Formats: sequence, structure tokens, C-alpha cells
Amino acid sequence: MKKVTFLMLVALISMASASAQIRVGNKAILPYEQTFAETELKLNGAGLREMLWIDLYAGGLYLQGTSKDPRKILDADETMAIKLNIVSGFVTQKKMIKAVRDGFQKATFGNTKALDERINKFIKFFSEPIVKNDIFDLVYIKGVGVKAYKNDKELGVIEGRDFKYALFKIWLGDEPASEALKKGMLGLQ
Repeated sequence: MKKVTFLMLVALISMASASAQIRVGNKAILPYEQTFAETELKLNGAGLREMLWIDLYAGGLYLQGTSKDPRKILDADETMAIKLNIVSGFVTQKKMIKAVRDGFQKATFGNTKALDERINKFIKFFSEPIVKNDIFDLVYIKGVGVKAYKNDKELGVIEGRDFKYALFKIWLGDEPASEALKKGMLGLQ
């Protein structure tokens, strides 16, 4: 009897945790909720970064509330996160570094001078090979800065709200990495 009760409990917990996730495309699953720095964040929206009909990564935006306004999100000084789930072997360390550098160039209209030292430190977070199913969490914590994680392992912290603004602008700015991914993260599609 105890064994049956235990198995039923395990099944219920499994179903509950399965329902607390969302499938993005055919290859990625993102949680509806994440807790960082003792702050519960909810998935605002998610989408796929594609190139030539190939899914590269799924991205999710996690906020304390919900918002469809990229300006308010970028300007907000509150804990929030972007989760990137690599779904393709085409995303390599070299390509990720180039994409991040290009993203900062677009986000700052080519004026990265004030951020260069911190961008270079951030780029070092991609020093190890990137493989399919790697998960990156880029978490802005109010008063701390951006904490970066790879597969739940903390890589480091980059201080400054200005850095957070430029980093999040890579996905939420006027010239995002992907318009479809931006719309997905904002919950617009």
C-alpha cells in the first residue's frame, strides 16, 4: 500500500512539473517560472531564433509581472532574466561570440566604448565549447548586475544597469537578433 501511494505521489509530482513547462518549437522546453536571487520570475514569452529555416536556440524572457513593452522592460531596474536553450549544433562558441559582439554593436549604435571592458569580460563566459542542449541564463539582479549561468553553473557577474540595458537590447531592441524571437519574448505571438 505504501509503495502504491508513493508511486502515485511520484506520478502526480511528475505531471505537475511537466505542466509547469512550455514547449518552444519542436526541440526546447522552458519552465513557466524561475527563481533567481530569491525573486520569482514568470515566463513573459518565448520564441525561436532561426536562420535559413534552422532552429538555433529558444529564448525566453522572465519578468516579475508581464509586459509587451520593450522600452519599459529595458528601462526597468528590477530582477529579470533571458534564458537561451541551444537546440542546434550549428551554434558554436565562435558563432556565439560573434553574435554577441554584433548584438552589442547594434544595441549601442556602434558606441560600445563605455562597455568594452565589461563586454570582453562577458565574452569570456563563452570560453568553453557550446553544444546542443546547453542552457544559458542571463539574469539581471537589481543592485548586483547581470549574472550569467551555463547549465545552472554561475559563470560570473557583470555590473551595471547600463550593461543590462545593452545586453537585453540585443533581443528586445529596435534591431533585435530576431524579430520573431523578440515578438515571442514579448508574448506577441
